[in-house]
Amino acid sequence: MDLFEVIAEPNRRAILSALLDGNRSVGELVDELPLSQPTVSKHLKVLRTGGFVAAEPVAQRRMYRLQPEQFAEFARWLEPYRATWAGRLDALESHLDDMEDT
Repeated sequence: MDLFEVIAEPNRRAILSALLDGNRSVGELVDELPLSQPTVSKHLKVLRTGGFVAAEPVAQRRMYRLQPEQFAEFARWLEPYRATWAGRLDALESHLDDMEDT
C-alpha cells in the first residue's frame, strides 16, 4: 500500500489527528473516535505498516505514536504544489490589494 492509499481513508486520518495530541492506546482511540475496537486495530495496523505510527509496549498496553519520518516524505512530495499555490496566492493578494486602492 502506498503513502496515499494509507492516508486516503478518513478513519485513518481521524486516528492520525487524534495522535497529534500525544500517544494513545487502542482503548483511548476507541473512546475518542466513533469506531469499534476491531476497526481501530485494523486501521492502526495499516498505519503501522505504512510507517505513519509506531507502537510501544507500556505495561499491559501498546501505546501508539506518530512517526515523523513518513510525514516528511509526504511533505517533500507536496513541496512543488506548495510553490505553485504560493505564487498564485501571492498574485491573488496583489490583485485584491490593487482593487482596494481603486
